[in-house]
Amino acid sequence: MPGNSRTIWKVMRWTALAIVIVAVVAVLSYRRIIAYYAHLRPDERVIAAGVQRARNAANQHAIDSVVHLLHNGDMVMRTGADATSYMLCQMNLRNKTYSHCGLVVIEDGYPYVYHCIGGEDNPGERMRRDSARVFFNPHSNMGIGVARFDLTPKVMDSVLLLLHDYHRRGVLFDMDFDLQTDDKIYCAELLYKVIQGAAHDAHYFRLTHFFGRTYVGVDDLYESSHAKRVCEIRYK
Repeated sequence: MPGNSRTIWKVMRWTALAIVIVAVVAVLSYRRIIAYYAHLRPDERVIAAGVQRARNAANQHAIDSVVHLLHNGDMVMRTGADATSYMLCQMNLRNKTYSHCGLVVIEDGYPYVYHCIGGEDNPGERMRRDSARVFFNPHSNMGIGVARFDLTPKVMDSVLLLLHDYHRRGVLFDMDFDLQTDDKIYCAELLYKVIQGAAHDAHYFRLTHFFGRTYVGVDDLYESSHAKRVCEIRYK
């Protein structure tokens, strides 16, 4: 028995020592991470965080899973990691999660996203057609989501026709967020006009009225009674 007691005591002592070592290493690693980010400028921190998200295998696995869920006509959303995206999120009065959206079209068995965007990501400012993986890029985004509308097959066909017509015309991004123009259009406006036009229902979506302006926010679309959430992912 004394021998067993000594053995148990040694095991407990070494276990305790191992726990202390792990804790010290964890604290030192945490302090190194904090120190690394602390000396960076705000813009450098954004870039460094983006690199970490892009390298995280869990994020890539999540994107692969979402890509396989996508259907024609799905609304895809993302939360940008920059200051502009933060400001765009504030335009949503009900849910400020997402700053940008697009519409999915399955072409040759793969989902592509049609969307309108401006800024550094799209200096030409013309409507884009990107692969779903490009749209979901974790380097410049903090999270993504998917919503699905209750569209009949007939309405869906009309949605695709209208969407391809906008893309063929090469409409520009609308920096004024003006619903009255069709030659320039912004992301939520594209989905609003394509789906509402195909459904022939002027009240399919509600609009936001704020400080004398009327516009459609990203949340006006996926928070509508015609949409259901398919998934939402926050990148790690």
